[in-house]
Amino acid sequence: MLSVISFQNIFWHHKLATSTFAKLLYTSNSVCECPVFKALRLRNSCDKHTMAKSRFEYVRDFELDDRCLPNCWLVVRIDGHSFHRFSEIHHFAKPNDDRALQLMTYSAQSVMDEYKDIILCYGQSDEYSFVFKKNTKLFCRRASKLMTNVVSLFTSTFVFTWSRYFSTQDLKYPPSFDARTICYPSDQNLKDYLSWRQADCHINNLYNTCFWKLVQEKSLSPAESQARLKGTLSSDKNEMLFTEFNINYNNLPEIYRKGTILIRQKKNEESETFTSITSSNTQPKKCLPRILTLNVDMIANKFWTEYSYLLER
Repeated sequence: MLSVISFQNIFWHHKLATSTFAKLLYTSNSVCECPVFKALRLRNSCDKHTMAKSRFEYVRDFELDDRCLPNCWLVVRIDGHSFHRFSEIHHFAKPNDDRALQLMTYSAQSVMDEYKDIILCYGQSDEYSFVFKKNTKLFCRRASKLMTNVVSLFTSTFVFTWSRYFSTQDLKYPPSFDARTICYPSDQNLKDYLSWRQADCHINNLYNTCFWKLVQEKSLSPAESQARLKGTLSSDKNEMLFTEFNINYNNLPEIYRKGTILIRQKKNEESETFTSITSSNTQPKKCLPRILTLNVDMIANKFWTEYSYLLER
């Protein structure tokens, strides 16, 4: 009996979702605030773009519906593919190459400029994360569309502007980046994700700083350096840097220790509009928020208190 009722419910909902009545209902103001109808209305609007009618149109049925859940933060993370080899062939400075970090940040800024629904980017080493608004409808929230557009623009910008940052180093072969899209339902989930990436930045940078100091200044081989660092704690690595190399890890540039954060500057009421003085027919225009580059701690609450507007709807 239960299976029959379940089947009837599924059948009724399917008919409702595909009926003309449902399509009218989804656009009704009386239910516009209902999350379920919002999602269905979005799905219906996304399905309007169909290919020309032909007998071959059935092939669209093989496409996967990869629209992300509504009311979730969407994060696209891109990561360099085989960048260990890429950095060696292009003679990156170790453990950190300022040119590469600046090029990565410029490429991320170009993505942020293109897609206004990105509220924050975080990058370290050969990766960048792009956080989209909870209510974004960009590409109908399709995971594949979001990540392919982000990673392709990022990669093409990286290649196109390579010579600006590596003026004496030719690009020997094109780099590639992989990408993924992740949904985070709560603000805390998003904060924890970004904290995880920043903690990863610190752990990797501390290890790499020790590793390359042993290779470059103690003339250890890579295998010997790995063996020396095996099983050491963060406190051990900090002690090694201080006693053997006279380096206080906390005094290293913050971009190495904390990564790079890109956010949009909050619009002040006074500067929300401006008027062009060169135009005879002056019309107020919206000012686009300036992108700020920060190298600060995101794990502590101070960041989210100071930039609380980032999580506002």
